[in-house]
Amino acid sequence: MKAFVIEQGELKITDMPEPEAKKGEVLVALKTAGINRRDLNLVNRHGNKPEPLIIGSDGAGVVEAVGEGVSNVEVGDEVIINPALRWFTNSDTPPPEFDILGMPDHGTFAEKIALSAEQVEKKPHHLTWEEAGGLALPALTGYRALFTKGEVKKGDTLFIPGAGSGVATFLIQFAKNIGARVIVTSRSEDKLAHAKEIGADLAIATDSDWVKELENETVDLAIDSVGAATFNRTLDVLKKGGRIVIFGATTDDVVDFNLRKFFYGQYQLFGSTMGSRDELREMINHLDQYKMHPIVGKVFELDEAQQAFDYLKEAKQFGKVILRIS
Repeated sequence: MKAFVIEQGELKITDMPEPEAKKGEVLVALKTAGINRRDLNLVNRHGNKPEPLIIGSDGAGVVEAVGEGVSNVEVGDEVIINPALRWFTNSDTPPPEFDILGMPDHGTFAEKIALSAEQVEKKPHHLTWEEAGGLALPALTGYRALFTKGEVKKGDTLFIPGAGSGVATFLIQFAKNIGARVIVTSRSEDKLAHAKEIGADLAIATDSDWVKELENETVDLAIDSVGAATFNRTLDVLKKGGRIVIFGATTDDVVDFNLRKFFYGQYQLFGSTMGSRDELREMINHLDQYKMHPIVGKVFELDEAQQAFDYLKEAKQFGKVILRIS
């Protein structure tokens, strides 16, 4: 089968053996897969190992075969891949056996994947293959950060630095669905406009004076994945006693901040990463309830995977970058 792999420190399309569904596993013929920023960093992590690794965490497709003992899905079922491996019950932190699909396990940038039947969920009927293929990792990450950790509620004001990422688009939609007010930032006028189109109440430039721009706002919750470039600026616009959730660091991941200012302000800081199967199922129910559609930024064919990676590196996208597999 055709796959996009890392081999001896390089990314390339190659032929790989077709997997089989072993006991407790399913074989999924993939229709689409979603590229995440995590995938961009795997070449360095994999190093120069000679054995090829199929990367990719997100995907959606049709069950082609089931192994012995599988009862939750049948051949012909349309499913999405849950990339949060072996984290089933909602908990404060992931269990020790938790990992993310796509390294060290073979991932979704291939025509087929075999994995534990516990790692697939039925595809929401109202989603296209392109919408479903990039759903799980960013939507689950956003759902846990917003609801489990951030405890957002109707009437809260949410602040999101960086409006264009896949997670940010889910955060905007989730928050608006339950009646929160949403403020976003971006360097791109186009991304600011797109953010408002999908529900953001206020969209401001990254290089503007945030304190001045938001002097009449009360920010209850901030969710930041940018890192050092925005952490202190975000803290400056958060209300006293407000909550800030961090789930990533696309800039420098080491931050200096004023502890005295922090504890006098009674701020609350939470870390978050992906989420459990319980939360994934809650998120899917949320999508069904609100008939919500993920934002697809651009679609590439599997043969164009390198171009898709280059596109994501340039941060041009608004929404998910998708590979069409078959």
